[in-house]
Amino acid sequence: METIIIIIFFIGYLAITLEHNIKIDKLIPALAMMALLWAVIALSHMPVFEVDAALRELAPTHIDEILLHHLGKTAEILVFLLGAMTIVEIIDYFDGFATIKGFIKTKSKRKLLWLFSILAFILSAIIDNLTATIVLITILQKVIRDRESRLWFAGMIIVAANAGGAWSPIGDVTTTMLWIADKVSALELVKHVLIPSIICMVIPTLIASRFKAFKGNIESELEEEAPKTKFGSTMLYLGLGAIVFVPFFKTITHLPPYVGMMLSLAVVAAFAEMYSSSKFSISTVDAGESDAASHHSPVHHSLSKIELPSILFFLGILLAVAALESLGMLFHFAEGLNAAIPNSDIVVMLLGMGSAVIDNVPLVAASIGMFPQGMDDSLWHFIAYSAGTGGSMLIIGSAAGVVAMGMEKIDFFWYLKKIAWLALVGFVAGAIGFILIRDLLLNT
Repeated sequence: METIIIIIFFIGYLAITLEHNIKIDKLIPALAMMALLWAVIALSHMPVFEVDAALRELAPTHIDEILLHHLGKTAEILVFLLGAMTIVEIIDYFDGFATIKGFIKTKSKRKLLWLFSILAFILSAIIDNLTATIVLITILQKVIRDRESRLWFAGMIIVAANAGGAWSPIGDVTTTMLWIADKVSALELVKHVLIPSIICMVIPTLIASRFKAFKGNIESELEEEAPKTKFGSTMLYLGLGAIVFVPFFKTITHLPPYVGMMLSLAVVAAFAEMYSSSKFSISTVDAGESDAASHHSPVHHSLSKIELPSILFFLGILLAVAALESLGMLFHFAEGLNAAIPNSDIVVMLLGMGSAVIDNVPLVAASIGMFPQGMDDSLWHFIAYSAGTGGSMLIIGSAAGVVAMGMEKIDFFWYLKKIAWLALVGFVAGAIGFILIRDLLLNT
């Protein structure tokens, strides 16, 4: 039966990886794989275990109990992501991200490269790398008319956004998973991964700034658009502040992060409802649209725009990996891997490079079940860095890359030729920086 389990997982994983080739959304094989794995376990009465990482042993349990346990851990992540996504959509409802466009005053391509890279790095740490990429490429399309130039900027935004998401507990799904699973704490994650992430962003940007594509000035005039609502800036700062508040809430109360995120969502939603009746300026929007907006709850509107396919994908893949963990497969695979490659740094870097080919969410989910190291062990910090930044090496290797690919119609091989080696240089430089800083801290 274990062979059947492995075959189902392999086929499901392959279908997820080849999503763009077979034209089937990855949530479909993820959900099917999850259901089939647990069905095989139930029908064949295979023994399931809860891995006690501290004691490195498998504790037998009942399938209903273990499934409920894993569903609870998965739900924590999903509810957290739902809250964060809703806050971001509320900000967008009030056109809050237009405020960021006001920071762009220069026409120099080189200065714009650094500005977009820094914005991507900072924003992705707060609103996650996927959303930051969407926001910045939307702004990019209004600022730069030449498509070839825009492709280069989009490529560098992907690298910077993934680097920015790696050092923040709310910057990437994988770091959020590690944080919620109590593998890393927010403060220690920032302490150990911030500088390597900066290196990972700065080195490729520094190299790219010498390229011909980033010389000279942009040709088009920077458009001055009247704000659609006077509350845009207020909702932007309120929303970003509410998301940043969550790690502090967890540190103070020791409650799971989704509780803090629900509180933040409640506060942002309350202000959104108060502002919604006077959202639009009558001078910039016709009366029909203003009237429609005034009778439409911004919270309901924002909830309707959430990416539910992503939420269902996470549900499927996390519970599928949990099935392998419950059978003890990941536990035994980790032991074999450590025996074959004793150097954990090499293992983690390979995991990072692997995340460019296959989704980093199941890779990190598997690593949580594989390794027994305790909270804030340097291994988890290195996994957060590698899984977060490694995906930049291929356009399909990260959520930020996939969404940029869709928005700008970036060719896979163009990215492979022009950007991939820059991402690799940044990844390796940041990894070396991480190892040096870790060894320095251990020796002091």
